[in-house]
Amino acid sequence: MSRSTRRLVIVLAALALFTGCSPRQRDGDSSRPLIVFAAASLKEAMDTAAADFHAHGGQAVQVSYAASPALAREIDHGAPADVFVSADLAWMDWLQQRGRIDAGTRQVLAGNTLVLVAPAGGDGSAVALSPGTDLLARLRGGRLALAATDSVPAGRYAKAALQSLRSWDDIAAHVAETDNVRAALLLVARGEASLGVVYASDALAEPAVRVVATFPAGSHPPIVYPVARVEHSDHPQAAAFVDWLRTPPAQAIFRARGFTAP
Repeated sequence: MSRSTRRLVIVLAALALFTGCSPRQRDGDSSRPLIVFAAASLKEAMDTAAADFHAHGGQAVQVSYAASPALAREIDHGAPADVFVSADLAWMDWLQQRGRIDAGTRQVLAGNTLVLVAPAGGDGSAVALSPGTDLLARLRGGRLALAATDSVPAGRYAKAALQSLRSWDDIAAHVAETDNVRAALLLVARGEASLGVVYASDALAEPAVRVVATFPAGSHPPIVYPVARVEHSDHPQAAAFVDWLRTPPAQAIFRARGFTAP
């Protein structure tokens, strides 16, 4: 039996003991897929993690991806999610304050870094990011693709970084905002934006873009992905999946996809 299989067996066994004492969990239907709402930037890593969980004896997992605020609002309105993974602390905090997540299961899943990308077939020369960097000149009349800066975590991180580098005021009028970070990535990949600010994990997942700079860690708030069981979930394996995501085999999946350690 592999180490990852042993860990999952232990987690599921512990959860089975817990469900024997919990009417809500005891009434849950363990035959239905586990429904996970996850930030769009997690797609490749979470798809692999979900498949691995199932392959080692866990329930099948279905993952719905979108921007963290959209998913949080759906959960708040009663969407049938079992687990939520946000791309920042703010939206998980928002749900916790509203009693929508099981705070006892909440954990930090991973971190990330913020990068500047350009189309792979275009100018791939490195950009030295420092206070006063002239990104407007590098755009050459094009657009800078960002996730929505007023609500989506990746967009908020990007705006904070650009403000820290004193570039925001010059470039704000040339920004193309999107619904989520993967949409911003796609604009750059298609050559519809000259540059984009995305996560390092996004850039790794898209061969049609090239990283031309990494934003200094201190230029924006720490990028943190919290995960928790949704409070109204009655799925017996919801908490087990949250716990499993923190095991070494699962964490290795996220590291391989460009995420950083919690």
